[in-house]
Amino acid sequence: MLSTHISRYVALHRHLGRKFDEQERQLRKYRDYAAGFGDQHTRIDRIYDWCHTSSSQYVARRRFDTVRNFSLFALAEDSAHEVPPAGVFGRGKRPRPTPHIIEPEDIQAIMAAALDLPPKGMISSHTYHYLFGLLAATGLRISEALSLQCSDLVDDGLIIRNGKFGKQRLVALQPSTRQALQAYLAIRAKLGARGCDLFVSIRGRAPHKVRAHIVFVRLARQLGLRGPTGTAGMRLHDLRHTFAVRSLESCPPDREAVAHHMAGLSVYLGHASVANTYWYLEATPVLLRDIAAVSEQLYLGEAA
Repeated sequence: MLSTHISRYVALHRHLGRKFDEQERQLRKYRDYAAGFGDQHTRIDRIYDWCHTSSSQYVARRRFDTVRNFSLFALAEDSAHEVPPAGVFGRGKRPRPTPHIIEPEDIQAIMAAALDLPPKGMISSHTYHYLFGLLAATGLRISEALSLQCSDLVDDGLIIRNGKFGKQRLVALQPSTRQALQAYLAIRAKLGARGCDLFVSIRGRAPHKVRAHIVFVRLARQLGLRGPTGTAGMRLHDLRHTFAVRSLESCPPDREAVAHHMAGLSVYLGHASVANTYWYLEATPVLLRDIAAVSEQLYLGEAA
């Protein structure tokens, strides 16, 4: 009963254009938990108990909101389903993690360490080496990079077919980045790695993005670039932050040039609005120096 309702609920949201992968995963977990008690319908006490098994308050709230929304859907067709009151696990949003701007030598160290990943002589270590390199060189989202197909590497760059909100775009590549991807494809062929995905594991499919996050954090800790478990530090997504900041640092300290640069950067990163691009920018010594210089020039101009 629950499985049927969940399948229809997920199909409805995907028909509306949503990916809904994370929500489906959570709902399947709830179904398995409820099935252990023989539940055929959603039950308030079961939802509470399942959410209380979460690893954090944030995860519990996300689980609760996901299952409650599903319960409302199921109740519309079958009054035997129970719907818990809203806001039981809080209404707040998860705060944005503080971005870490990664130094070039640290990125190189992580990429080098990836080549030593087991199993030796297999494709996985090369996959993470070149995957992290591509993220650093282009600022792609990890989901976009892992969705790339071999055929998406074209003469004009990389075709991003699985961007956020279903948007597609063409990402231009530096010659060195293209050469690196071609070197990776040559290694793939030499090792006999098959599959249509551009980046593949030993199973011939792209690794899951959660796995990529885990590998990156482990390598960062191994190199002493991040503290032990439970402490904050650099994340895989910080490669995207770093790309955006370094890109702006290279822009001439002229307001008009910066405005044009931000508009172009927003399109390149696949943002729906240039306002979203500003979230990726973090103050660095170079940016602060340029801001101070421009501010001084404006002050002197007005004083004159």
